[in-house]
Amino acid sequence: MIPLSTRMRPQGLDEFKGQEHFLYPGSLFYNSIKNRTFDSAIFWGPPGSGKTTLAHILAKKIDRPFYNISAI
Repeated sequence: MIPLSTRMRPQGLDEFKGQEHFLYPGSLFYNSIKNRTFDSAIFWGPPGSGKTTLAHILAKKIDRPFYNISAI
């Protein structure tokens, strides 16, 4: 059984809500994802802020594998 949070996870940047301060259309971060020129990043923040979801979207958009590593 797949958890509800996984099933409801946004699948693209257009569905992703939040983090508008750096993920707006035309921003460096947004354009690097759209143009597939993204190199690397470390996402840090409180639980529920969209770090894992954004990483999933990013990996999917630039056709890269995604490995979820928890610091816990």
